[in-house]
Amino acid sequence: MAAQAIAGQPFMKVSGRTTQPIGHYEFCIRLPEECRQLTPKQPPVELTRQLWAAVVDVNNAVNTEVMPRTDLENYGQEEYWAYPDNGYGDCEDYALEKRRRLMALGIPAGNLLMTVVRQPNGEGHAVLTVRTSRGEFILDNLEARVMPWADTKYTYLKRQSDQNSGVWMQINNGRADEVASVR
Repeated sequence: MAAQAIAGQPFMKVSGRTTQPIGHYEFCIRLPEECRQLTPKQPPVELTRQLWAAVVDVNNAVNTEVMPRTDLENYGQEEYWAYPDNGYGDCEDYALEKRRRLMALGIPAGNLLMTVVRQPNGEGHAVLTVRTSRGEFILDNLEARVMPWADTKYTYLKRQSDQNSGVWMQINNGRADEVASVR
């Protein structure tokens, strides 16, 4: 079973390697340097007031600057992960841009993880998980607030590895694993 957000749990539980979303796979083919970022095993980044302010500022800026548009409308295909350099994007494009900006501020790739979730209505969605010493927080284009992962209403399916940005890990709660084949 995929992990439901569990109130009070600061960190998601990840298990073994899982399939990479097709959109991310194709993104990696186009921009291989984005998926070869290796981060040695390390604790999450220290959450300071300065870091929190930067995370909130980046979330707000990207949510304001990028206008929503589906991949079909924007690129003529159903699933296309890209930076929203033309000012338009869908959920994963917002998350990729937030990741890019936070990395430019010096946050290691291993603390900025693209994450695939299922919304309460059953639709797939992508968000950015920020790993910190105080827990994992979600940056989302559907929510103005930066929230602890456990305070969201999402079912968490998979995310990037904290050690290799081209590898994806299954998120679970210790029960039987659910196949997570969300784009």
